[in-house]
Amino acid sequence: MSTVKDVLRELVALEDPKMREANECRGDDHGVNLTHLRALAKRLKTQHELALQLWATGDTAARLVATLVCRPKAFSAAELDTMISDIRSPKLLDWFIVNVVKPGRHAEELRLGWKDGDDLVGRAGWSLTTERVVRNAEGLDLDALLDQIEKELRKAPAQKQWAMNHCLAEIGIHHPKLRTRAIGIGERLAVFIDYPASPGCTPPYAPMWIAEMVRRREGTRGP
Repeated sequence: MSTVKDVLRELVALEDPKMREANECRGDDHGVNLTHLRALAKRLKTQHELALQLWATGDTAARLVATLVCRPKAFSAAELDTMISDIRSPKLLDWFIVNVVKPGRHAEELRLGWKDGDDLVGRAGWSLTTERVVRNAEGLDLDALLDQIEKELRKAPAQKQWAMNHCLAEIGIHHPKLRTRAIGIGERLAVFIDYPASPGCTPPYAPMWIAEMVRRREGTRGP
């Protein structure tokens, strides 16, 4: 059984100043290669009490490890709500959602509570909403989601805006009856229309994103 001191000592040894500098440009305050973090967590295996202690340190790298060694179903909704309110790193937020919230027991309750939050909390709520849009849309009011996106997307905080835009694109991709409306919203709002995309990557501008992913899914050729 490893102690918090053991893990923190190893994280210090794995720290790379150049990686920290690159991560800080994206808002992530740690300098440890994510592959190394995963390898460390794999060695630790599941240790829920250790995960709680690592989270309590407030250190982002330690918290990333915590998301991989905890027992997601052991958390209450109130505990998860308290935890997310203290997250400042986008990468930590994403790992928290994927590794802790989604496998847990409270994803839908928290989705509803977080969707109207600011920035990172709002991003979490819309990330969970997008998951439902893609995997289990039954019971979702997709028209109401498009109404909210149309009203709020342009002025949403940056992190939340990214997740809302993703949701807009996935509605257009996975729900053909709403595709024309989703594309129209994207065209009117023009969010990310000039966002640079690397060669071979799909740009985040929703109308182009929708068109490209539908083309791939349907096996059709572009112009």
